[in-house]
Amino acid sequence: MRELNAGPLTDLPAESGVRIVDGDTAVALFRVGDGVHAIADRCSHAEASLSEGEVFGDEVECPRHGAEFDLTTGKALTLPATKPVAVYATDVRDGNVFIEISDGESSDE
Repeated sequence: MRELNAGPLTDLPAESGVRIVDGDTAVALFRVGDGVHAIADRCSHAEASLSEGEVFGDEVECPRHGAEFDLTTGKALTLPATKPVAVYATDVRDGNVFIEISDGESSDE
């Protein structure tokens, strides 16, 4: 397990995504209300960056084909996506956002 420092919470825009890349892992990071969610930044249906999608509460809509994903579980909520995306644990400490990524985990798997 490795921990990625994504930077200050205050740098994250509210209700939208930011792409964070660490090696082979691309993470879509979202600040929603008082929470921070992190999911794989690749739609499970087609090559598209979920960090560029529109946020509706705890859901994000893929900008390419409109599939929606739950930001807390990674579950695909609408077609055309049927497979979930990876979810990463987040923690805010001393004003910084940290993402936990399992060793060997890649968002391209």
